[in-house]
Amino acid sequence: MNVSLQNIDNVNALLTVRLEKADYQEKVDKALKDLRHKVQMPGFRKGMVPAGLIKKMYGKSVLAEEVNKLLSETVYNYIHENKVNMLGEPLPNEESQSKIDFDAQEDFDFQFDIALAPEFKAEVSKDDKVDYYDIEVTDDMVNAQIKMYTQRNGKYEKVDTYADNDMLKGLLAELNEDGSTKEGGIQVEDTVMMPAYMKNDEQKAIFANAKVNDVLVFNPHTAWDGNAAELASLLKIDKETAGEVKSNFSYQVEEITRFVPGELNQEIFDQVFGKDVVKTEEEFRTKVKDAIAVQFGSDSDYKFMLDMRQHLMEKVGKLEFPDALLKRIMRLNNPDKDEKFVDENYDKSIEELTWHLVKEQLVKANDIKVEQQDITNMAKEATRAQFAQYGMLNVPEELLENYAKEMLKKKESVEGLVNRVVESKLATALKEQVTLEHKPISAVDFNKMFE
Repeated sequence: MNVSLQNIDNVNALLTVRLEKADYQEKVDKALKDLRHKVQMPGFRKGMVPAGLIKKMYGKSVLAEEVNKLLSETVYNYIHENKVNMLGEPLPNEESQSKIDFDAQEDFDFQFDIALAPEFKAEVSKDDKVDYYDIEVTDDMVNAQIKMYTQRNGKYEKVDTYADNDMLKGLLAELNEDGSTKEGGIQVEDTVMMPAYMKNDEQKAIFANAKVNDVLVFNPHTAWDGNAAELASLLKIDKETAGEVKSNFSYQVEEITRFVPGELNQEIFDQVFGKDVVKTEEEFRTKVKDAIAVQFGSDSDYKFMLDMRQHLMEKVGKLEFPDALLKRIMRLNNPDKDEKFVDENYDKSIEELTWHLVKEQLVKANDIKVEQQDITNMAKEATRAQFAQYGMLNVPEELLENYAKEMLKKKESVEGLVNRVVESKLATALKEQVTLEHKPISAVDFNKMFE
């Protein structure tokens, strides 16, 4: 067996492998012997088929299989042991690779094109200045979050006088032009309405300060700008008919219901942050503000890594790649695509490949490793963040564990979590090594940067 690597240029190499009969014959003999014990053939007992007949029938296919297996192992071991920094997979050389004849040959020569990764150095120091956006947590954000908590603990109460956003229940009846109740007209009992959602302000104003047992006259078609779907839902008729109903209606108010938010008290403090963690409203507001800041911190880190990527890509500059070979690999990986697809997507794939190589160097330089516990913790954090969007900050550990276990059952989820762990650890490391240009920014302006 002989293996050699010839560098064609900085990013292309030719790997040559010569396999001789002595390299594979023992494996072929063993494979044929094992096959003899398994083959069943009429006229022979199992395991007693003559070796010569087995070789005649299966010798060529067994030889090809064992040579290919040995070839794969040889190529892999050579690349691994010699630390060949290769891109993609070895491809058979299209020019110098001779045709293999398993009937006539005993020695085999194979040649592979190897795409070599470009040589470069990715490193950072305090001389590297990168923007870091500190998203401001405003009182309005804290108030909105607290309002959500109090509303979650709110309740509906019956009241006597209507106010905006109250819910009404009553008898709806179609009227004639003279204001009398239309005989055979549309009547709907226990009609529930929220006038605040009417499209027409004049119609909405009719219900201001309405009281239980009041009878009000309004025009549904005008109130909802003729929206057939809303009118059909209100009048309990089909949409085709609803859009044509333009009569006035009377509405006798039978019930007024108002949503009253819960009080900001110890019960809510305990629900959000755990039993007796917070004792006062001031402490609660501080903890809520801190929780929002933590969520924003992840967003800031994400933007930092985007800016860090751009900074490093510019610093590294344009790298040399084996374009012809990489385009060939790209075509083979996308057999259903044409040449135009490769031409249109090649530059973008090289950009992603460049960043992958840069990040790979930084991960290695910072000795970043991903342990199983890191993946589990990231799954918990992802779950915690999802609950936080709904204002649930005090999520039981058991619930986090269960959600994390479900995520870890899916291969694609695990791959995503591993990438997030690497990104998080790399962001932490790089923030210590570069000079951060802190820039306070509002959440609105921060989000505009992604539009």
